Amino acid sequence: MDNFDSICEQFATILKGKSKVTQDSCSVSLHRNFKVWVQGRQSSSVMPAEVLFESLDQSGNALNLAEIAVLQEEIPRFMYSIVQQGLIVSALHNHWLFTNPIIMYIHIQSIEPPLSFAKKMAHSFSFLRSYPVA
Repeated sequence: MDNFDSICEQFATILKGKSKVTQDSCSVSLHRNFKVWVQGRQSSSVMPAEVLFESLDQSGNALNLAEIAVLQEEIPRFMYSIVQQGLIVSALHNHWLFTNPIIMYIHIQSIEPPLSFAKKMAHSFSFLRSYPVA
């Protein structure tokens, strides 16, 4: 388990966040740092950037998952970056109606070493207007 914890800490460091280990999962919770209104009320809870891995196997590969809130105008460059690195975009959808600005949520997944996934996500974060923060 020490190896798992070490990989989890490195995973979080790459993403500039803090790791959280629960059972066989390592997650890094970030959020987007911009103002958004839902039905005319300001909200700080609708802009997650969650990156995690689980099911780490003996070969060092894991199931890697991410969900990122993105502004509508960020989608083309961010998604292009994700796909160019061989990651799967498994969903692009909204969660909330009546948001200002319009926010969409991208789900990303892969099976690979978690540190490789974290590096790819960190690279793609550079295509957003602002890097997600802890």
